[in-house]
Amino acid sequence: MAARSIVLVEDEDSIASFVAMYLEKEGFTVQVAADGETGLDLVRSQRPQLVILDVMLPDIDGFEVCRRLRRESDVPVIMLTARDAPTDKVVGLEIGADDYVTKPFDPRELVARVRSVLRRYARDDRDRERPLQVGGVALDPGSREVEAAGDPVRLTAKEFDLLHYLMLNAGLALSRNQLLEEVWGFQFAGDTRTVDVHVNQLRKKLGGAVTIETVRGVGYKLRR
Repeated sequence: MAARSIVLVEDEDSIASFVAMYLEKEGFTVQVAADGETGLDLVRSQRPQLVILDVMLPDIDGFEVCRRLRRESDVPVIMLTARDAPTDKVVGLEIGADDYVTKPFDPRELVARVRSVLRRYARDDRDRERPLQVGGVALDPGSREVEAAGDPVRLTAKEFDLLHYLMLNAGLALSRNQLLEEVWGFQFAGDTRTVDVHVNQLRKKLGGAVTIETVRGVGYKLRR
């Protein structure tokens, strides 16, 4: 994986140039694609540390690009778009995006989001790297593999991170805001539905191997 490298998929030349220039000033190497197919090819060939992905693209939209990326990679993805409807944010996060920045944006905020996402992926705390077993679910942070009742389970990068945090804190009631802060590293202006969407996806994929309880008025708890 290329160090400090970013693939930016953005079809508006002025925005692409501006974002690339600002990120390069911060020490990142940026490669730009003007459409989704080219962006996918760049990610596959260059294996960047992070992808910044516009939703409105001339061929396939950013949501579909993100879906395809998630089938083959857990590279961090930040969605960059003029859409600001809550439903668009939920869709982006549900399909595996790590963050969502709405145009117009302050470039300093974008850089902060980039650094925040990369920090979360680069954590090397030993406690977070030890294999975990709760109920019928086994999770290995090193290989980023999960088994439920002995069967492998395919999770998105964010689903994996959420399950990992829940397992590290099994038995504790965790608020939605706490989960947003610890797993996503930021807050969506109080929009906690992001957590609800990902918890529901985990419940479906893990089946009865473990129980994620809803703690009324608080958030969620993974039953020991």
